[in-house]
Amino acid sequence: MKYLFILINISFCILISGCKITDPNAGFSKGIPSSYYGEKDSLNVAKINWREYFNTPILIDLIDTALNQNFDILKAFQRIEASRAGVRSSTGALLPTVSGFGTMAQRRYGLYTMDGAGNISTYIRQDEIVPINLRDYYLGLQTSWEADIWGKLRNRRKAAVARFLGSIEAKNLVVTNIIAEVSNSYYELQALDNRLDILRENIKLQEDALMIVQTQKQAGITNELAVKQFEGQVLNSKTMEKETLQEILETENRINYLLGRYPQPVRRNKDQYKDSLDFLVNVGVPTDLLGNRPDIRQSEFELKAAKANVKAAQAAFYPSLNITGAYGYQAFRTSLLFTSPESIAYTIFGGLTAPLLNRSQIKAEFQNANAAQTEALYNYQQSIMNGYIEVYNELARLKRLQEIHDLRTNESLALSQSVDISTELFRSGRATYLEVIISQQKSLDAQLQLVEARKRQNMAKTNLYKALGGGWR
Repeated sequence: MKYLFILINISFCILISGCKITDPNAGFSKGIPSSYYGEKDSLNVAKINWREYFNTPILIDLIDTALNQNFDILKAFQRIEASRAGVRSSTGALLPTVSGFGTMAQRRYGLYTMDGAGNISTYIRQDEIVPINLRDYYLGLQTSWEADIWGKLRNRRKAAVARFLGSIEAKNLVVTNIIAEVSNSYYELQALDNRLDILRENIKLQEDALMIVQTQKQAGITNELAVKQFEGQVLNSKTMEKETLQEILETENRINYLLGRYPQPVRRNKDQYKDSLDFLVNVGVPTDLLGNRPDIRQSEFELKAAKANVKAAQAAFYPSLNITGAYGYQAFRTSLLFTSPESIAYTIFGGLTAPLLNRSQIKAEFQNANAAQTEALYNYQQSIMNGYIEVYNELARLKRLQEIHDLRTNESLALSQSVDISTELFRSGRATYLEVIISQQKSLDAQLQLVEARKRQNMAKTNLYKALGGGWR
């Protein structure tokens, strides 16, 4: 017992001299702002179920399909199962292991040895001397158990549980991203449909203008140059039509990929694209991000796992107590194997070990865990800052996009009127064909920009919901 205490004292000295935990909070403190700039405290829309936030039945059906069939989500569920197995493994390490065993051996001791010389004159049974070739049959149970005195195994289990919870948050993050991607792709598809309609309407108007110019040329009012200019405008618009059709195809297939299915037409309602975008922007307070954003929650669990790993690595410097034992039947002949109590055999052993020399590996593992903990803290702080900035940017973007949309609406209306005016003036000979072409081109650009502005508004609405941490509930 005296030597046991000496060994423990030596181990404590080793711990003090070679194992010092770095405080990850030292020299790094980033306070979260109390509110978003220019925003009052309100309820957070991230707490609203995505079915209520995206209130379009067709879009809800698409998202439902993605949540059931998307490969990234399915893989995330398998990572959760792998983490769950890690928890079971670390829990099992706290319990004794029991296994059955059976051995068969044959020994022959040299006659000029203490064992061999003793066996010649020793009776193993009445009237039977120990044979020179001694067989040994052993059948029974054996167990081993490491007493978790310093919490090494318990901290490993804590780390495994934290990683398991982190894998759930990683799945939630995938869900949030998939919902946002499907929504944004759907809005882009609606925008392309509207873009295609605008192009086709303008192609019809441009072809009508081309017919007028061709008629005027035949009447000698205009020349071939005017005809070619109008032909070029029509061909350019038809080229844009073909490009838009290709973009529609690719966007449909991007949605199909997110939904985990092969290429097929995607159902949508392009008319809903022009519906009002009035909705309440309730962003809550920045601290809501800690409970709503899956990436921040995942970083928090990773930090907890890293802290538990440091404590487990620290405990490796302490002595460890291992208890082993065996119980069964042992005999030199199978016919005697189950003779009780003569063939009953058992052992029990307790060992205390502590690292004294060549501790480089233990030190390296501890330093690695300590550095990983500090890195996990920085990741956690970074995820909080990133979340705050994303919300801040989306709020500003929504306000600017509303102003842009209003301006684009007025611009499109004015330029559409200019097309009608220039066409009438051209027919009466008071405007040149170049003025008609320019007015038509500007009107087309304005209409396309208006569609783009509406698409960006829809996407900003989705991105704000995602930035606030919504969608995974």
